[in-house]
Amino acid sequence: LPQHLATLAAAAWEEARQSRQQLQAQQQEVAQLQEQLGRARQDGERWASALQRAQREALEREATRGAEQARQQELVRDMKGRLLELLREKDALWQKTEGIDTPMPSPPPRDTGLCTRCRKDFRLLSRRYNCRLCQGKVCHACSVDVGKQGRCCLLCYQQRHPQAT
Repeated sequence: LPQHLATLAAAAWEEARQSRQQLQAQQQEVAQLQEQLGRARQDGERWASALQRAQREALEREATRGAEQARQQELVRDMKGRLLELLREKDALWQKTEGIDTPMPSPPPRDTGLCTRCRKDFRLLSRRYNCRLCQGKVCHACSVDVGKQGRCCLLCYQQRHPQAT
């Protein structure tokens, strides 16, 4: 019987030791899970504060955008009002000037077949030049070459260069 009790005691002792080891392993696992839970809570708090900050910034941007939109609408309204004022002013000025009819003087017709200075006929051998200043048609004898600027009639050249006469 004492041998049997000793065997039972040894088995119980071994079972208790294994139970303690399992308990320690489970306690370590619980500690690790609690640590993970703590980190998850911290992450959750960080994400919640980041979400609140982002929502606050979005509300501020929306308020700024609303104020800017209101300012732009006011500007458009002011511009439309100014446009209406200008249109009324234009109409009033147009009505004032409607009775005024000033005929534009027409330029005297020029005979393109004759030199405006000497009245010489332009033919195959007598070349016609445009004066660069008065746009008159002149012959070679009645024009002066002024270099890169082209040719001009004697009258315009004398008016531009009085020292040449």
